Amino acid sequence: MNLQRQTLVFDADDTLWENNVLFERVIADFVAWLKHPTLRTEEVRAVFDDIERANTVAHGYGSQVFLRTLGDCFAQLSERPVTTAERRHIESLAIALLEHRVELVPGVSQTLAELGSRHELYLLTKGAPDEQQRKIEVSGLAHHFRDTFIVAEKDLAVYLDLAERLTLDPATTWMIGNSPKSDILPARRAGWNAVFLPNDNTWALEHDELDPTDSSVLQLSRLAQLTDHF
Repeated sequence: MNLQRQTLVFDADDTLWENNVLFERVIADFVAWLKHPTLRTEEVRAVFDDIERANTVAHGYGSQVFLRTLGDCFAQLSERPVTTAERRHIESLAIALLEHRVELVPGVSQTLAELGSRHELYLLTKGAPDEQQRKIEVSGLAHHFRDTFIVAEKDLAVYLDLAERLTLDPATTWMIGNSPKSDILPARRAGWNAVFLPNDNTWALEHDELDPTDSSVLQLSRLAQLTDHF
């Protein structure tokens, strides 16, 4: 265990609580409801993924962008506009997302409480500000962190800016998350250490290759294992 006081910066979605699995459930329900007459499930999903990728670039993240993608996918595959009734049904499929329900990972509150007794904890998450703030409030975890930061994107500039604002020492600062693209790689480029917590439900757009020889990246299978190292 590292007894020296460290700064631990946590990702939120799919690290502290499950997130993408909720989206995956909606997509599965959407494809089943669509019942495309000629395309297989994986072909419908490929169309959805292409539309989602474009919408994310153009409009950002969050449940409203996701609903837009569902509607755009329906319109493209049906070759006609979405009716009001159909749009309402799509919204009903995504009710868990629209209500910002949160499924905490096992032992998260206890783990954060123990880590907070020895280290400084911060939260760094990306997405629609109102939506992310609501999830933070619903989670009941905000009190564990000295501060929380919601950003539009988690890239190198964000990590460098946060380090400057908080006067962080990169040698004792760790980014903890499930996303190679947003959590691990940009943090490492900023000189931070990182803890990679793989999640089987990590969003496809957050995947990227990590350097298996990078000794400054610690990979764990469960959040609760952090207390064995910090």
